[in-house]
Amino acid sequence: MTEEEKDEIMRKLIEISERIQSINLVEYIELVRSPGRMLVINFISGLARGLGIAIGATVLGALFLIILFDLAQSNIPLIAEFVARIIKIVETYL
Repeated sequence: MTEEEKDEIMRKLIEISERIQSINLVEYIELVRSPGRMLVINFISGLARGLGIAIGATVLGALFLIILFDLAQSNIPLIAEFVARIIKIVETYL
């Protein structure tokens, strides 16, 4: 094996070592070995996702209703009738 090949192998090993350190492989392995910690982390992330979905759906629903109310008041004959029906349905369930 020539000196150049040895240098190339050493460079590759150093590169692999730096990549392993950069992806925090040791921390990941510790996380996998600790099911309780993984459960807590997944539970908290699930709560955050659920809260985000609830807030997002509420905001989008409110925007949709605001647009419907504006369309109903704009006196466009076909759209206004359709929107008025939808508004009546929504108001009955509120």
